[in-house]
Amino acid sequence: MSELATIARPYGKAAFDFAVETNALDSWLSQLTFAAQVSENETIVDYLTGGASVEQVTSLFLNVCGEQVNSQVQNLLKIMAENRRLQALPHVLTEFCLLKAEYEKTIEVDVTSAVEITVEQETKISAALEKRLARKVKLNCKVDASIISGLIIKADDMVIDGSIQGKLNRLAQTLQS
Repeated sequence: MSELATIARPYGKAAFDFAVETNALDSWLSQLTFAAQVSENETIVDYLTGGASVEQVTSLFLNVCGEQVNSQVQNLLKIMAENRRLQALPHVLTEFCLLKAEYEKTIEVDVTSAVEITVEQETKISAALEKRLARKVKLNCKVDASIISGLIIKADDMVIDGSIQGKLNRLAQTLQS
């Protein structure tokens, strides 16, 4: 799996650079998302990993994608098909999304709370995180009653556990050591 991610990195970077150059980030994102979904279809996966020729794979894949992808994305797909890399499309999409978030200075943050968060609380949390992370924050809020009270905030590799359950777990570890 990490091999596909490594293979996908230059394709994702090239797609991203071209999308920035042509001022078409959102268009490329939607087209790559569609192509990645096509590449994950069971029938397509069987065909891609089968003994079909490069020409047959390219033709089938472009026919399935049809008018959902423009000529520039079709060119990327042709190159990937010629190099037998279409299985890496989901990873290309992931790489593209990471580069897009970095470029736009945005980050998705998961916020877990014991009860529903109000709009006012979301605004305060978002403002505090934007200041701390120096990025525009998109909150993904969910409720988990098992944390008892407080919040758990996850952004990339940063975790802020302000939940009562987390504090109880840390206290238990301290007492046991």
